[in-house]
Amino acid sequence: MTTFKKLQENTDIHELIKSTFDADLALSGGWGYTKETATIIEALPEGMSLPQLEHMVTTIRAHLEMNITQEKENRYGAINANEREREESNSEGSIFNKITYEVTGIKEALFNAFVKEYKEGYGKEDFDLNTHFKSRQEATLTREVVHYFEVSTLQ
Repeated sequence: MTTFKKLQENTDIHELIKSTFDADLALSGGWGYTKETATIIEALPEGMSLPQLEHMVTTIRAHLEMNITQEKENRYGAINANEREREESNSEGSIFNKITYEVTGIKEALFNAFVKEYKEGYGKEDFDLNTHFKSRQEATLTREVVHYFEVSTLQ
């Protein structure tokens, strides 16, 4: 079982996201594991809603935790985050969103094998699509994660 470590809080998340993902987002603060280390959203990118940006940042965090910071044999691919629960709170004049996500992924090597199997087998008579997707589902790791965002400047 792969262990996912929390990302270091003493990083400039804006700069790290910009250099790693080529995304220039108006963010500061931490990685959002707790209210005290919330990711501070200073502004929304044009045309993007708050839930979309929160989802994007959570997905970035998941890719860092599950892929980029892992040894090659422990890397996950097909990483997806789905919002399950949202809770807004006010604390000391600040507004926070506490969002619970279900994050899924498949070991990268296994995922690549599934993709290859699908590409080679799709449309062929002896390829069982149901068995293929059942195997993918069984190989999928599911994690529940919480991400705190401080959204005061958007109000």
